[in-house]
Amino acid sequence: MTIDPVTLQVIGGALHTIAKEMAYVLYRMSFSSIIRESEDLGAGLFDRNFATLCESDNTPLHIGSIPGYLRGIDETMTTPWREGDVVIHNHPYFGASHSPDIAVVVPVFYEGRHVGFAANTAHHVDIGSATPGLIVDIQDIFGEGMLFKAAKLYDAGVRNEELWRYLRNNSRVGKQLQDDLGAQIASAQLGARRFQELYATYGADTVENASAELMNYTEQMLRRRISEIPDGDYYAESWLDDDGRNRNVRLPIKVCVRIRGDSAEVDLTGSSPQVPTAFNVPFEGSTKVACYVAFRSLLLDAYTSPVPVPANEGSFRPIKVTAPKGTIFNPIFPTAASARFSQCNRMIDCIIRALSPVLPDSVIAGSSASLSFVAYSGLRKANNDYWVFIEVNEGAYGGRPRSDGPDSIDNLMANTRNNPIEDLGMHLPMICDRYELRDDVECGAGKFRGGIGVVKEQRLLEGGWLTHEAERHTDAPWGLFGGHEGAPGRVDIFNHATPDDATAQYAKISGVVMQPGDTMAFYSPCGGGFGDPLERPAETVLDDVLDGFCTRAYAASAYGVIINEGLALDAAATTKKRTEMGAAR
Repeated sequence: MTIDPVTLQVIGGALHTIAKEMAYVLYRMSFSSIIRESEDLGAGLFDRNFATLCESDNTPLHIGSIPGYLRGIDETMTTPWREGDVVIHNHPYFGASHSPDIAVVVPVFYEGRHVGFAANTAHHVDIGSATPGLIVDIQDIFGEGMLFKAAKLYDAGVRNEELWRYLRNNSRVGKQLQDDLGAQIASAQLGARRFQELYATYGADTVENASAELMNYTEQMLRRRISEIPDGDYYAESWLDDDGRNRNVRLPIKVCVRIRGDSAEVDLTGSSPQVPTAFNVPFEGSTKVACYVAFRSLLLDAYTSPVPVPANEGSFRPIKVTAPKGTIFNPIFPTAASARFSQCNRMIDCIIRALSPVLPDSVIAGSSASLSFVAYSGLRKANNDYWVFIEVNEGAYGGRPRSDGPDSIDNLMANTRNNPIEDLGMHLPMICDRYELRDDVECGAGKFRGGIGVVKEQRLLEGGWLTHEAERHTDAPWGLFGGHEGAPGRVDIFNHATPDDATAQYAKISGVVMQPGDTMAFYSPCGGGFGDPLERPAETVLDDVLDGFCTRAYAASAYGVIINEGLALDAAATTKKRTEMGAAR
């Protein structure tokens, strides 16, 4: 059946709109800030064979993982799908991205036939793990909290009260967990209704054939871009600070990108063996998805692509991912695998670096390529109730071929929003004392400079506990094509009453006891520079100095730009300095 181009575009637009509406309902109805404000979620529609038909414009890792969830549900569910079913699933060894990301799946029926699924995932504040909110240093996956394999919250429309009670009784914030799952259910059920309406409007054959054509089109567009890359094996490597327990034992990440015709393989052989903490990556739900994100970002970017390309299953098909069993990117059950984000981001950073010689106009310099995920928790003095707050802190991108790296923003596969500090103060016994761009280090110099990281200080008014998952305290983001490296991150803890008495922390810390007034100060890595710093216009360097993004001393040493004490550009001295620096090379 041939679908005319207009109908194809209309159905494609309708699918994308449904996914966006599902996400909107989810974050607008949620109670926890990690979903409501940060939008740590994903939503979409899927066909009967678990292929992604459309996805919302939220965190990429969520969406690409849902087909893995669906395959895991198919493998573990003991009863057939029925209308009115609502299933939850979060098992990392059966397709989930990691255990705090619970998927809610609703089957879609049309005229009595099972045609697909409406599904979403969202990061939940607490699922009863060994430490509140986040977990790093635990023995095995059973310390991650509640694990669900195709559990039915509703069976043919009948609410499973025992499971709902179990959820409430086994989380530190049980009511909030229930309410957020309610938002996910509303989102998925809305998606199912909209999918049925699409079928009713255009007919099953038209919708299904159009969906197949859209997936084939996306696949063809990605294969066309891959085929433009010369065949070859492209390498890059980096390392991670530690596993959260064994300090100063760095973990290698090795990436080989193999281009053969219109297909690509990401081979992670040589990367670290799996570690005895939660600092491992579920293969189906996270490792593979991170590789898909890397290629979509490089080759099908919505801003730089000359034509729009739908985000669907077609973007997964040309990519093969290899990671040996028993390694950090493909752990063996029951190894814990919840703290899995920074590894994925660094792997994407390495994929970009590996392809830089053959994609110089598409790649970027090293980004912070980490994730600061911090869980604050405590017991309220007024009623002894638990509170748990999860925050995602921003990083910075590396310099780009035509512009500076963006400052203070989630990067690579992270796409969460910042949590308004006003929201924090209204709901929790915490206060944000400082939230601004870093001024203690220089970002990577280049024709286009690296992005500037963020510094954020959060104070616990009544004390409590803290767990933090981050990276890149020992490995600065790299420069590219002559650009200078950026700056590593750091974490300090001090009491508000004695701010000069700060204690430096590792990037990953678990269950730290915080006294009233104790403050965590997070400094994210700054991005590397892109291109020769001597090619950056002197006037632009002056603007950086005037904006406080660069010191006069660094302007002279890195850029060869001389700015006098009156903060004016000395053009003659700059020309001389740059000539000397160029000759010294």
